[in-house]
Amino acid sequence: MTAINAIRMGGVEVLPLVEGGKGISVSNGKTSGHWAASGGVGTFSAVNADAHDASGAPILEVYRGRTRRERHEELVDFAIRGGIHQAREAHELAGGAGRIHANILWEMASAERVITGVLEGARGLINGITCGAGMPYRLSDIAARFGVYYYPIVSSARAFNALWRRAYSKAAELLGGVVYEDPWRAGGHNGLSNSEDPTRPEDPYPRVVALRKLLRSFGLGETPIIMAGGVWWLDEWRDWIDNPELGPIAFQFGTRPMLTRESPISDAWKKKLLTLAEGDVFLNHFSPTGFYSSAVNNAFIRELRERNERQVAYTTEPVGEHVAEYGVGPRRRSVYLTPPDLARAHEWEREGFTEALRTPDNTLIFVAPEKAREINADQIACMGCLSQCRFSNWSEHEPDYSTGKKADPRSFCIQKTLQAIAHDRDDPNSVENNLMFSGHNGFRFATDPFYSNGFIPTVKELVARILTGR
Repeated sequence: MTAINAIRMGGVEVLPLVEGGKGISVSNGKTSGHWAASGGVGTFSAVNADAHDASGAPILEVYRGRTRRERHEELVDFAIRGGIHQAREAHELAGGAGRIHANILWEMASAERVITGVLEGARGLINGITCGAGMPYRLSDIAARFGVYYYPIVSSARAFNALWRRAYSKAAELLGGVVYEDPWRAGGHNGLSNSEDPTRPEDPYPRVVALRKLLRSFGLGETPIIMAGGVWWLDEWRDWIDNPELGPIAFQFGTRPMLTRESPISDAWKKKLLTLAEGDVFLNHFSPTGFYSSAVNNAFIRELRERNERQVAYTTEPVGEHVAEYGVGPRRRSVYLTPPDLARAHEWEREGFTEALRTPDNTLIFVAPEKAREINADQIACMGCLSQCRFSNWSEHEPDYSTGKKADPRSFCIQKTLQAIAHDRDDPNSVENNLMFSGHNGFRFATDPFYSNGFIPTVKELVARILTGR
């Protein structure tokens, strides 16, 4: 049995067990409040968090704006209201124990406006903010404004070095910890760099040692590093605990808290987690953010993979081997393919994939008519949920709210699918037909004896189990 002691984080002594934040509406006030009540650090997601009505039911987000910009403003209002609601619930359930953190993504829509609105509306209820999915230079400024601790999520020492030198050194006293998120094993969006091979996971130990050496060079030797991604049993990390080379270490659990009685995900989703096999979680590059992400390899992911495989390059004039004329769209505008690609296009048409959609990379993908209509409808209905989106070409940073690039039909509307899987509780097929994020250890629910016979613990029981090391 591996023993683990409390460490100092965010100005107090807490169990070094952190609940990973998972949006949309997966890590909420209920889960984080109960986790904190058990002595650890509970994290609710402030990424389009749910607000609730007087009966306790989630208030579904209905957009009435006629333009993407109008709908974007509605989304920001929804997010702030939901984040405040979840912070209040978490605070009440924690009862003064542990810590409550809010998690945001820097590449989400108006991230700074949202977290500022949440912190203003929930003053004194949130102890820390965690943030990844991008380079959140402004995170320390926001934390300093509200007197809370901040926890950047990085996947390399190099990333933290850039953050520290540009911004964080000015608010060092509020740096509560640094989350090292394994870019190959963590669930959701991952921080793989262009130089790293998504098919060749690296040992996290030397990467975290490099991060600790960097922190010590900045006088941050006692700042906790929170290991995230691939954490299941503490017995498997005994060499990390009380290791002087690593210094203070905490462990983040993202996937395991999804399978608790307090977890808000549907029963169908929980049952699916209990049946995953090794290899069922797929590291893919389909996200409209442009980041890699880890999700269950279900029908939703398979359709995206197949959609991307039905792809050929084209030119607008005959060039080189691109001499085979092909008509695209209702007006059958001519583009040019290679003769072998023209043969492939005709084969896909015979299989029912008769709609050729242009991508920003001068390629065509082939989909069925109903899928083409769905893609078009989703792009039109965009509410600007990201700072910029390759699927819809939305950008909040440009005067015309456009990236200036063609919308990319090889991706998908992430807001639509994450809202659907979180809220379509009565649809048993929702877990197959929507994006289902998971860490790569998700298959271990089926093999861990703790979950035998379909046992689903409370958060309190899960934390107690984790503390045994097993």
